Amino acid sequence: MPLPALRRRPPALLFTGVALLACLLAYGLNHLLQRPAEPIAWLGEWQVPVLQPLADGQLTLQQLREHLPEGELWVQPQLDGLRLLYRGELMSADEPWQLQAELQLSARERDSLAKATGLGQRDAEQPLAAALQEPLSRHQITALDLRPQAALDSARLVASLGEARLRLQMQEGEAWVYPQQGLTAHLREGRLQLLRAVPRSLLLH
Repeated sequence: MPLPALRRRPPALLFTGVALLACLLAYGLNHLLQRPAEPIAWLGEWQVPVLQPLADGQLTLQQLREHLPEGELWVQPQLDGLRLLYRGELMSADEPWQLQAELQLSARERDSLAKATGLGQRDAEQPLAAALQEPLSRHQITALDLRPQAALDSARLVASLGEARLRLQMQEGEAWVYPQQGLTAHLREGRLQLLRAVPRSLLLH
């Protein structure tokens, strides 16, 4: 008695089944291996000694230098007068960040600085002698800009600071605002471009 002929599964259907199974396995493996984003290490370390005093409007150059002693003073001409800046590089877990802090100056101090340096509005910025850091150590910091020099995903910012209270669409990218911390993060295509810290009073109005 002849055996009944076996029915062959159509090749297209078999291929679809294999592809679907592969996708399900890949998704499951990716889900198992997926790890939560790591917080930005230095943000936690700087919170109490640097970022909190700045948010309170009380951070001085001396306090900042205790955590970034290798910085330099720079004078930057602007249309509204000279800016006095403290610049340096922050290294955290092999991740370099460029730091720039602006010092608070009175109108008289700006005039004195302009006379001492001879810089005009259209002149190039220039560094100042390291010996001036100590006499200026009690000056307050009015703003702190930090730029990551390597790609940094926005998920790590959320892991460090939580969800932003306010998100604003900008011409290029997005701004995440954390008013209580005095922080604003500027992002583009899901990557952090700049983290700016100021006294919280400027963000709560």
